[in-house]
Amino acid sequence: MYPEELVKPMQEELTSNGFKALHTAEDVDSAIAKKGTTLVMINSVCGCAAGTARPGTLASLHNNKKPDYLTTVFAGVDKESTAKAREYMVPFPPSSPAVALFKDGELVHMLERHHIEGRSAQMIAENLASAYEEFC
Repeated sequence: MYPEELVKPMQEELTSNGFKALHTAEDVDSAIAKKGTTLVMINSVCGCAAGTARPGTLASLHNNKKPDYLTTVFAGVDKESTAKAREYMVPFPPSSPAVALFKDGELVHMLERHHIEGRSAQMIAENLASAYEEFC
């Protein structure tokens, strides 16, 4: 578990921009079950989360089409909800950070850590925006 003073600004970077933090397995089940599109970002303390994943995910939302619901779990902090979110992301292995787009409860787009590392925030935003165009 990470100290709250370390993770709070990383959580708030998303929650202050409209993301709902999911803390329990039931929160995740409820979020994924909603009709429409739901974005789930698995947040983390690693450098690629801060450097490109969170900024890229936030930048991706400056488009005409975007997900109906924005949610986040925090790997290493929200253990129960992170584990439950990862169940919905099978067959992809656990990865953090990661960003998944669901439509009517079905996984339709996935960015794993290896899609994030070494890529700019702009590249991540463009990847997600392209998925929004197709599925939202």
